[in-house]
Amino acid sequence: IAMAGVAGRLARRWCRSAVRSPLQVISFPSLQLHLSGTAMRASQEDFESAMNQVKLLKKDPGNEVKLRLYALYKQATEGPCNMPKPGVFDFINKAKWDAWNALGSLPKETARQNYVDLVSSLTASSESSSQVKPGADREQQEYENLVVTSEDGITKIMFNRPTRKNAISTQMYQEIMLALKAASKDDSTITVVTGNGDYYCSGNDLANFTDIPPGGVEEKAKQSAIMLRDFVGTFIDFPKPLVAVVNGPAVGISVTILGLFDAVYASDRATFHTPFSHLGLSPEGCASYTFPKIMGPAKATEMLIFGKKLTAGEACAQGLVTEVFPDSTFQKEVWTRLKAYSKLPPNSMRISKQVIRNTEKEKLHAVNAEESSVLQERWLSDECINATMNFLSKKAKL
Repeated sequence: IAMAGVAGRLARRWCRSAVRSPLQVISFPSLQLHLSGTAMRASQEDFESAMNQVKLLKKDPGNEVKLRLYALYKQATEGPCNMPKPGVFDFINKAKWDAWNALGSLPKETARQNYVDLVSSLTASSESSSQVKPGADREQQEYENLVVTSEDGITKIMFNRPTRKNAISTQMYQEIMLALKAASKDDSTITVVTGNGDYYCSGNDLANFTDIPPGGVEEKAKQSAIMLRDFVGTFIDFPKPLVAVVNGPAVGISVTILGLFDAVYASDRATFHTPFSHLGLSPEGCASYTFPKIMGPAKATEMLIFGKKLTAGEACAQGLVTEVFPDSTFQKEVWTRLKAYSKLPPNSMRISKQVIRNTEKEKLHAVNAEESSVLQERWLSDECINATMNFLSKKAKL
């Protein structure tokens, strides 16, 4: 969410000069393509049919596949890459150029056939994944980016994108909200949020800001602000004891919403980082209110304005974390404790949380609305765009 407007502006600048194609592709890494040069020829009708099938895909095939489709389309319709190479910091245009240029002198007919074959494989894969097997686990069908389980009175919501350090995609935001709403109504006593792999959560997925709606970057910023407000609101209104089991580093919104949890247990290898100012942004997740209240204005300023990264021990000393455990025994100790808590009378815990939290709900919702509104403006600011460009250029040099 936090950088939705930034790349939207970048994408809009690129789109003014780019050649239109049936599939908008925006990505950062360059790509080497390995395609067959000996294939049966696809007709123009097959090619046009494949272009229409791309629009009907139920699942996003990912940026690398989108780049392949873009490159094959350009090769099939215009031949070898005939555009000058973009500058090193023009990430979007450069990714497209790299993909197209990598095809070299591949004949138009072969590119057209490869395009048709690729779309055919994507269509087959989509149809296969949409078929529900008898007795298949219902939770696994609903969530692509989470693993949600209920056992021993505990509903566990686990971020499950370990290869992306559990970065939160737009779809994942929606899934987390759905999982929390379902957990609020199930038979469990407490709900636990944790991460799969080395990271708890690395914050927002950079791909979130590549999908620009027809209304342009302003509409994207508006949509993102609404989603952010709804997402944080789900945590504010959650009725059961909500516990974060922070198994590794946490960044951005995964840190700021910790102030809305009822308990936070962390491994000693966890860190807590909110680099908003580095990106020309401002706090979210009600942290502008909860952090000063938890740790005092000065310590909150160090985190939210100056971007100081806290160790688990520091976060615990400042009140953001309830308790820190050695990483070697973290899972065993935490889950033993949580299973004991889950045996407490559930209605009593709900009522106790209501008494503790209800006096602040109205204030938290007001803060959430204000933070979302401010961020909507920040995403469209030149300062935010420049800060993000500097951040991306540093990443590109690594």
